[in-house]
Amino acid sequence: MDIQKITPRKISEAITEQIKEQIVSGALKPGDKLPSTKELSESYQVGRSTIREALSALKAMGLVESHQGEGSYVRSIESQDVDLPEFNSLLMSRDTVMELIEARQALEVSNAALAAEKRTEDDLRRFEAVLKRMEEHLGDEEEGERADIEFHLVLAQATHNSIMARMIESISTQMQTAIRETRRLQMYANRTVSRQLLQEHQAVYEAIKRQDPGAAQDEMRRHLFHVEQVLVRYLKK
Repeated sequence: MDIQKITPRKISEAITEQIKEQIVSGALKPGDKLPSTKELSESYQVGRSTIREALSALKAMGLVESHQGEGSYVRSIESQDVDLPEFNSLLMSRDTVMELIEARQALEVSNAALAAEKRTEDDLRRFEAVLKRMEEHLGDEEEGERADIEFHLVLAQATHNSIMARMIESISTQMQTAIRETRRLQMYANRTVSRQLLQEHQAVYEAIKRQDPGAAQDEMRRHLFHVEQVLVRYLKK
C-alpha cells in the first residue's frame, strides 16, 4: 500500500484553493470583482496578510488580476494559463531560495534595460507614486514589503512585454514567500536599511528616466546583490 505523508496546509493555501475552485466551477465568472481584502479577511476570519498571500497565489496562476485602486477581478481562463508552472508546493529550502534569486536576477536586470528603452511618461508617474509611498512609510514593514513588490511589478509592466510581466509576477509571489520564510521583513522595520532600499530603487528609477539601459542594469544588479546578501545571511541561521 502506497501511503504518502500528509502535511498540514497553510491557511492561505486553503483559501487559494477555495477561491480557485469557485473560479474553475464557474461560480465566479470572468470579470467578477472579488470582495475587498478587508471583507475577505472578515469572512475567513484571518489576517489581511493571509488574504494577500492567497490573492498573490491566484494572480500567479493567472486566475485573478488586480486593478490599482479598484480591487481584484477574475480573469478569463486561457489555455496558456493552464500551462504556467505552480511553485506553491515547493519547500522554501536554501537551494530553492537561491534558485529563485538567480531567476529573479536574470529577469529583473533584463527588465531594467527594457524599461529604460520603452518606458512612457505614464510609467514614470507610476514609479514616482511607489517611491513616494516607500519614503512615507520608512520603517513600516508591511507597507515597505508591499511597495517593494509593487515597484518591481511596475518595472516589469514598463517593459511593455506581457510575457516578461507575467513571468516576474509569478516569481514575485514566490519571492514574497521566501522573504517571509527568511524574515526579510526585518529589513523594512529598520529605518536605516529601508532608507538604503529606497535609495537603491530611486537609482534604478533615475536610470530608467534617463533612458540609460546600461546604468539601469548596473543599478538593478547592485540592488539585488544587497537583497541577496541579507537573504543568504538569514538562510545560514
